[in-house]
Amino acid sequence: MWIVRGLRSFAPDVAASVIALGTFDGVHLAHRAILDVAVARGRELGVPAVACTFEPHPMDVLQPGRAPLPIATLDDRLTWISEAGIDGTVVLEFTRALAAMEPEAFVKDVLLDSLHAREIVVGYNHTFGRGARGNAHLLDALGARFGFRTHVVPAYEVDGVPVSSSEIRAALQAGNVERAARFLGRPYAITGDVVAGAGRGRTLGFPTANVQPSLTPLIPAGVYACRVEFEREHHDAVVNVGVRPTFGEDTLCIEAHVLDFSGDLYGRRVRVAFLHHLRDETRFPSVDALRAQISRDIEEARRAL
Repeated sequence: MWIVRGLRSFAPDVAASVIALGTFDGVHLAHRAILDVAVARGRELGVPAVACTFEPHPMDVLQPGRAPLPIATLDDRLTWISEAGIDGTVVLEFTRALAAMEPEAFVKDVLLDSLHAREIVVGYNHTFGRGARGNAHLLDALGARFGFRTHVVPAYEVDGVPVSSSEIRAALQAGNVERAARFLGRPYAITGDVVAGAGRGRTLGFPTANVQPSLTPLIPAGVYACRVEFEREHHDAVVNVGVRPTFGEDTLCIEAHVLDFSGDLYGRRVRVAFLHHLRDETRFPSVDALRAQISRDIEEARRAL
């Protein structure tokens, strides 16, 4: 998949395209449904299927105090968009000027004149343009005027609930990583570098990799059964997300005890996928009590994984 940032980089030799329009902030199952329609239509017409997305999240610009924490990095989003079969992605910088564009101008100047859209695919609740006035109904009306076709993808439901980024965030913030995974179509994961820590895990008999995440985790403090990925290897792990209250600390840490692994992870970039919530973070009366609980956590994680 080719990636361009901004309209000036868009290939002028693309004479026509099918555009999937959206922020795609989690590339969850509902987003996949939109991308799948665009890919199918592009193959049918023999033209590229192109995702048009935005960075940063519009709320970061319009209402930064109320902006949601991101579910994934832009790099991850682009990877998942590519895995859907999209031929190319255009990343537009979301600015106040872009937000102030009248939706008619956005469609004509951006989607039609710049990206050469023959067909446009959106989710049923997608809005764009000044005052969020652009929507599926407006696209239908403009299509009749300018000669393009609009495909509106209905709500995608899992467990009787429409999949959305807000539902995924709510599940993650409650520690329900299993529910979030059903909505995402994959486990929630964070990526980060392994940095030096205090070394307490090793003295307890359970060495840990201290992960400095690229994004603020959306999950609450607690202990999780996870899968840690690095250099194309996958290992089961018990991961503690929290402030280590037994030791009187207050800085959020992500500590991964990788099961059946004795190598050195310092300096490596790892990906931690959260599969099961095991328990909340607890302050233990002694180090021995903590050590005993960690042993129980490991056995529970082995059963869960």
